[in-house]
Amino acid sequence: MQKLELKIFGLSYSHSQSTAYALILGEKNGNRRLPIIVGGLEAQAIAIEVEKMKPARPLTHDLFKTFAETYGIEIKEIIINKFQEGIFYSVLVCYDGQNEIEIDSRTSDAVAIALRFDCPIYTYEGVMSVAGVIMDMEEKEDEVEPLIVEDSEFSNLNIIELEKLISLAIEKEDYERASLLRDEINKRKNQ
Repeated sequence: MQKLELKIFGLSYSHSQSTAYALILGEKNGNRRLPIIVGGLEAQAIAIEVEKMKPARPLTHDLFKTFAETYGIEIKEIIINKFQEGIFYSVLVCYDGQNEIEIDSRTSDAVAIALRFDCPIYTYEGVMSVAGVIMDMEEKEDEVEPLIVEDSEFSNLNIIELEKLISLAIEKEDYERASLLRDEINKRKNQ
């Protein structure tokens, strides 16, 4: 099966499920994205590593890395290998110097571990074709609207324009701006 390498494009609060986040993985050389719903703790574990923050005490994924390195186990890659009934399944591809072994993992944990081991994240074409979302790549870089919108300017924008700005903010990995825009949309929907 053909493997596609993925990278993290964003992590944002999920509008569809409370206390959940949307982890956006995308093809390294393509325009398809895999939106994966993860829990708050898993999102925190991913965000902490992406932002290179160091917690006072090791988190579970940090402990896993220390344990694996202590016993000479390398994580070569992770593979999101299945999408079934709305759930993504993944494996850690581990190597102990002699044997390569695949270990079943929740996708959110696999991504958090991949970040800590600096190893690639893959999926199969079959998973991407079923669960992937194609991003509109027709806009040229110089035609993209600016992400900086002053709070006072929110009143001049409608919800559709705000949602477009959220998408752009996530693409540009400006999660703070995306959360401000999200809050403005929620405020308007609750009025």
